[in-house]
Amino acid sequence: MREDDLAARIVDHYEAVHDDPEIRLEEPYDAEGRRGVVDVHVRLRTPEPVDHVIELKCDAAVRRVTGANEVLRQYRRMERYFHADEAHRLRPKLGRSGPGACYLLFFAPTPTCVHHVATHRTLYASVDPAGSVGDVPTARTVGFLTGLDGDPADLGYLSVNGEASFGSPAFLASVPEDSRLAESLRAVDDDLVAFDDGSGTDD
Repeated sequence: MREDDLAARIVDHYEAVHDDPEIRLEEPYDAEGRRGVVDVHVRLRTPEPVDHVIELKCDAAVRRVTGANEVLRQYRRMERYFHADEAHRLRPKLGRSGPGACYLLFFAPTPTCVHHVATHRTLYASVDPAGSVGDVPTARTVGFLTGLDGDPADLGYLSVNGEASFGSPAFLASVPEDSRLAESLRAVDDDLVAFDDGSGTDD
């Protein structure tokens, strides 16, 4: 499963469930001399603009990194500098009822990615779901994509930095039956996937 395939499914999803989303793939940013590229940038109107800035990780990306620290450095760099670029700058809005941007780190639901996240669950769980860019509230999500084989409208995710930590009973109960994620969890050693006290191996 390649990141291009994941990106295509995400594009199909936003087009299926939102009216006139502005979608850009491989969107570059350049702020304070820091340059980078995000995999998918979506701007929605709710009616105020809300950005979804998405980083995707598949097997090849996970195998290339030294650990979760490297993945999270890239994710935090995206969060810090994407909207610092004048072309993407967020503006405070009076009466805003939710976050102005969502920073999303999505893993493919494969055994390799499951093993990686399970091994570094404590670091990924440490990502605070709430943040801000200046005066604009933001949200952060780390999780696995779900529903990749169904209707594009049914594409979703299962968070690992929310209330249900990776491997917890609540997390496992939320995994869709007969999904790629369920198959991948079964393919990884039970002792690694099973819920523990949060003392899993990390960098």
